Amino acid sequence: MAIDTSDFKNGLTIEYNKAIWRILSFQHVKPGKGGAFVRSKLKNLRTGAVNEVTFRAGERMELADITTRPMQYLYANGDSYVFMDTETYDQLEIPGEKIQDSLKFLLENMEVRVTSYHDEILDVELPVTVELTVTDTQPSIKGATVNGGGKPATMETGLVITVPDFINAGDKLVVNTADGGSYKERA
Repeated sequence: MAIDTSDFKNGLTIEYNKAIWRILSFQHVKPGKGGAFVRSKLKNLRTGAVNEVTFRAGERMELADITTRPMQYLYANGDSYVFMDTETYDQLEIPGEKIQDSLKFLLENMEVRVTSYHDEILDVELPVTVELTVTDTQPSIKGATVNGGGKPATMETGLVITVPDFINAGDKLVVNTADGGSYKERA
C-alpha cells in the first residue's frame, strides 16, 4: 500500500531505498521560501542504524508489510535458536547472528515477540525486564548498602552486569533489557 508524507506516524514502517525503516520521529517544515518538506528520523530494521532523512512534502513510498507474532523461546540448536508460535504451534529456527543482542537475556520458555517482513526475521522483542540468576560474583561485603559502588556479577545467560555489594551467587535478580542489562532489584 502506498502512502505519502502526510500519513507519517511514529512507529510506522516504510520501504525506502531498498530497506525497511521504522519512523522514530518526524517534523513537517514549511520554510518561508521554497517547498515544504518533512524531516524524519528513521531506524533501519535490518541493520539497526538510525538515519535522518528529509522528504519532499507529498513524496510517496510503500508501507512495509511487517508482522509481529507472540512466540516462545524453546532451545538452542547449534548456532540457531528455536522459537514456537504460541497461536499455531509452528516452530521457527532463527540464526544466532540475527538476534545477537537478545541472546544475553533469553531463557528457555520465555515469551517474546518476533517481528518479520514476509519470511525475513527482523527482530526479537524481549520483555522490558527478565529474571536471571547470579552464577558468579565476589562474596558480599558485610554491612554493604544499596548505595555502594557495586561489583560485577555473571548471570546464568553469560551476561555480566554491575550489582550492589550485598548480592550473592544464587540470587535471582530483575534485569532491565531496554538499556542493555542493568540491575533493577532482587526478584
